[in-house]
Amino acid sequence: MAEQAGAAPTPIEAHGVIGNLSTLALVDTGGTIDFLCWPKIDSPSLFAALLDPERGGAFALRPAQPAEARQLYLPDSNVLSTHWSTPEASVDVLDLMVVSDGRDPDPPRLVRRVRATRGRLEMRLHCRPRYGYGLRSAAVTPCDQGARLAGSADDPALRLLATVPLSLSDDAATACFTLAAGEMAYIVLEDDRPAEDGGNAVPLEALGDAIDATVRYWQAWTARSSYRGRWRNEMARSALVLKLLTSREHGSIAAAATFGLPERRGGDLNWDYRASWIRDSSFTVYAFMRLGHTEEATRFMRWIAKRADDCDEAHSLKIMYAIGGGSDLDERDLDHLTGYGGARPVRIGNEAAGQMQLDIYGELLDSVYLSAKYGEPPGYDAWRRIARTVDYVCEHWREPDAGIWEVRAAPQRYLHSRLMCWVAVDRALRLALKRSLPAPFERWSETRNQIHDSIWLEFWHQERGHFVQAIGSTDVDGAMLMMPLVRFVTGTDPRWLKTLARIGEQLAHDGLVFRTPAGLDGHEGAFAACSFWYVECLARAGRIDEAHVEFERTLSFANHLGLYAEEFDVQGHHLGNFPQALTHLALISAAHYLDRALSGARIVR
Repeated sequence: MAEQAGAAPTPIEAHGVIGNLSTLALVDTGGTIDFLCWPKIDSPSLFAALLDPERGGAFALRPAQPAEARQLYLPDSNVLSTHWSTPEASVDVLDLMVVSDGRDPDPPRLVRRVRATRGRLEMRLHCRPRYGYGLRSAAVTPCDQGARLAGSADDPALRLLATVPLSLSDDAATACFTLAAGEMAYIVLEDDRPAEDGGNAVPLEALGDAIDATVRYWQAWTARSSYRGRWRNEMARSALVLKLLTSREHGSIAAAATFGLPERRGGDLNWDYRASWIRDSSFTVYAFMRLGHTEEATRFMRWIAKRADDCDEAHSLKIMYAIGGGSDLDERDLDHLTGYGGARPVRIGNEAAGQMQLDIYGELLDSVYLSAKYGEPPGYDAWRRIARTVDYVCEHWREPDAGIWEVRAAPQRYLHSRLMCWVAVDRALRLALKRSLPAPFERWSETRNQIHDSIWLEFWHQERGHFVQAIGSTDVDGAMLMMPLVRFVTGTDPRWLKTLARIGEQLAHDGLVFRTPAGLDGHEGAFAACSFWYVECLARAGRIDEAHVEFERTLSFANHLGLYAEEFDVQGHHLGNFPQALTHLALISAAHYLDRALSGARIVR
């Protein structure tokens, strides 16, 4: 039941996502789990047919005969329902990973429940895991109520349990069973652990209770949101995605669930996003704060404080860390995988971890400021770390870097990096004044003013009549949309309005906004977060009706479940890793501002 070699890949957007706050699985509209890393999001893949139909491994469950499929999430949850129907019969398949109310991470347990709702329908199951990013098959042997799946000594031992008979081969488990209306079947994938370690903690007959508890967990979490404005469903879904990407164990936040999905069809821009970027995570803190989910924001700030403890004057924060906080993100190619639609190489790890990207300090200090304003203020040790970070920015803000787009070429002096250095110093000064904290006010204020003047003098192109991406450049780029969003300029400043107009002319097309002019030649897709930033900039410029239309157009590029990848092609199909945190948090920011603008409310950040 896996895809055949040479067949077109399942579209990235044709997926739902489920998870347990440790890892996530992608479930396509054909009933196949074709991407899952086990037991954690940054563990080697167990199923990766999305990247290689033959070697990747897959877990398929669907009707034996042609049937129409429709997917939805149970309301306000991350429990996915796929409804299959024929003229004579129909079934519902629930897919979820069990989550409980406890604070400790739940042992990974993937549950698939099939319930016939009309007539009789034959179902087929095919589970073929591949360990070590598709390198090794599982040895499949029988056990009580199912099959034991084992790899090498370093691979997790698993059980596949079922209330229907399984047929076993050397490397796969299959089943063919028929259900009549009202009948149910359960299939469970879990760690093969001895009873004293919690094995069989949820017997098959109690799985209904585990499903109900998981639904209640997600719905209770969603209900804690303080947002009551327009687009509540879109905001709730985006928040649920961000929560799925948050580690219950560590408090860190992954940039996306996947690795290797291309930013250009058939191209080589295939990165691993299963790590915690300071930039993306700090933006996520802002989104959580805006929605009233202060606990997640506070836990991330505590996680990043531990990373800062390892820094001194000579060693700055890294731009990203592993989910557990480590810095070992060595990049390597998985040459044995064919890649999504032939896009190679498939990479794990990320070489960009060694880059200098000065903008991260601005995003981090902005989130620290907002966390102190709406949540937990910094203690003595935390403030010392913050002050040390600001001192680092004061020393290095003039230097060239790789920039927000992580360019693997000679460093440049980017406007966005300079802008976010200004934000870092500005927010530290605001926080020190607000909380009466000790700070070298004169030196920090002088640096803030120097950065401010540098942006206006060195990045304003007099002949072109707009700000430019980098010193010596004549182009704009999507990251410049952050200028009014971080309150460096007002949304109606004449110079900014000229720049916004140029971005609209050069980078924006049909609700899509590209990062740079190079993207327009097919080099990569339109960047989804930029599309939402553009909406917010239009609203801040007073172009409310236009912003509203552009926002609705960009929302229409979501998949059938309201999920977004990193980028879109010119037809709105998804590109890049999925689901992408940065896209969903940009949606939250744009919706929050636009909703208040449409209501005529005074907007305070």
